[in-house]
Amino acid sequence: MLTLTNEMMRAIIMDHYSNPVNKKQPPKDGYEKVHMHSDNCIDDIDVFLLVENGFVTDACFDGVACAISTSSTDIMCDLLKGKEIEKARYIIEQYHHMIHEEEFDDSVLEESLAFINTSKQAARIRCATIGWNAADEILKDK
Repeated sequence: MLTLTNEMMRAIIMDHYSNPVNKKQPPKDGYEKVHMHSDNCIDDIDVFLLVENGFVTDACFDGVACAISTSSTDIMCDLLKGKEIEKARYIIEQYHHMIHEEEFDDSVLEESLAFINTSKQAARIRCATIGWNAADEILKDK
């Protein structure tokens, strides 16, 4: 497993919050969208996936969200792009296992490992999973 210090995790989260490359409206038609919001935080986002020929060919999101939601969703978009649907679903599943302190495959999570300690702050679990839940909903019937 990649070892990240607390400082490294904070830097990853703040970089994706301050400069989210995937926070935008879809550039064309054909994206599937799921809206998510949180009653306990400012999170109110739309997650967009473009699924073509069995692959997630693009992923983006837009809306208002806290640092944890913005950064985790931005990282998720990076991780899912270009992946076969089954692989994308596997990545989402492994992320959820990590968040809930279950055994997980760290080899597919890359920068999302920055959220490994989220379970220690129960109120932040929703923030860290809101975008992932939206993507999972889009892919569940594929």
